[in-house]
Amino acid sequence: MLTMLAGEAGSVMAKPEFWVAVSFFGFVGLLLYYNVPDLVGKALDDRADRIKQELDEARRLREEAQALLGDYQKKREAAEEEARAIVEQARREADALATETRKNLIESLERRSKLAEEKIARAEAQAVAEVRSIAVDTAIAASERILAGKVSAQSGAGLVDQAIRGLKGKLN
Repeated sequence: MLTMLAGEAGSVMAKPEFWVAVSFFGFVGLLLYYNVPDLVGKALDDRADRIKQELDEARRLREEAQALLGDYQKKREAAEEEARAIVEQARREADALATETRKNLIESLERRSKLAEEKIARAEAQAVAEVRSIAVDTAIAASERILAGKVSAQSGAGLVDQAIRGLKGKLN
């Protein structure tokens, strides 16, 4: 029986499946001896922790980016509002300047018109005065000729005296 067992054992040991099984169990034994499942589990846990940390960091960065985006959108809106206010203020100032310029132009035209009318009035008065002066000079010259021909020297002296007396009354 022993020989039979030894014969059968020899034939079992000659099969490759036996050696594969022995090698497999030896490999699993070595893995257990060196605590490889714990090491693999620890490595997987560490990797899971790193991935979780990276995900948390990515989430935090995303939230910061959204906050920055919100801030920049608010700043952009504020800048647009400020630009609208500046444009509106400039438009109001331009309208006020245009109104003031029109008013000043009208006043300037009115002053120039008034000055021109005053110059015309002075020119008319001067022309009338010149015409009167010429008329007076002409009348005097004509009167002298008429009087020189009609009045004698004695009656002319009396007329001059009478005119001088008349001037004293007109001057007082």
